[in-house]
Amino acid sequence: MRKTLRGSLLMAGFLAATLGMSLSAQAETLRVKITNLTQGQIFSPPIVIAHPRNMSTFKFGEAASDALATLAETGSPADLAAEVGALGADVATHDGMILPGESGIVTIETTGANRRISVLAMLVSTNDAFFAVDSVKPTGRFSRFFASAYDAGSEANNEDCGFVPGPPCGGMARDEGGAEGFVHVHSGIHGIADLFPADLDWGNPVAMVNVVRGSQP
Repeated sequence: MRKTLRGSLLMAGFLAATLGMSLSAQAETLRVKITNLTQGQIFSPPIVIAHPRNMSTFKFGEAASDALATLAETGSPADLAAEVGALGADVATHDGMILPGESGIVTIETTGANRRISVLAMLVSTNDAFFAVDSVKPTGRFSRFFASAYDAGSEANNEDCGFVPGPPCGGMARDEGGAEGFVHVHSGIHGIADLFPADLDWGNPVAMVNVVRGSQP
């Protein structure tokens, strides 16, 4: 009887451990802290996406999706959130913009195979610049990533206030005539029209992303 009971207890313990590991693999809390490293660019409300390894929000040298172009030109993450959410990704967004030198925290619950994360936001005083940490895998308790600024290639970099949503402008028109047509590293602000490099230009990286696994800061 003791042998049978001991065997039952061992089996129960094994099943409990297996179930615990399974639940752990299915759900995890990540606290994502995004810090604006620029001197003059405001970040639109960042979007944090947890997704499988085979999913990516963009590819260099290829055209941006309509949803990514919308984020890069207007700062709105809504279309991108809907697009990746429909594909099974877990999504969370920050509730406001992040000013130069400041930080914002986004908490996201990841599920299933969604073990990679991507973080994106617009640099709002541009035509179509965005920063991105793309498809990285947090390891251990704490991970740190740095993000460069990219050009969605969906709008011309005319630096005209009629086409730039952030300060000192406020325009929401689109100029697709001179768009590059593919995602690439952004070349910065050049003072072509209404934007001043001394105030709004940057050097990469433009953002620091710290990821803490678990609910505690």
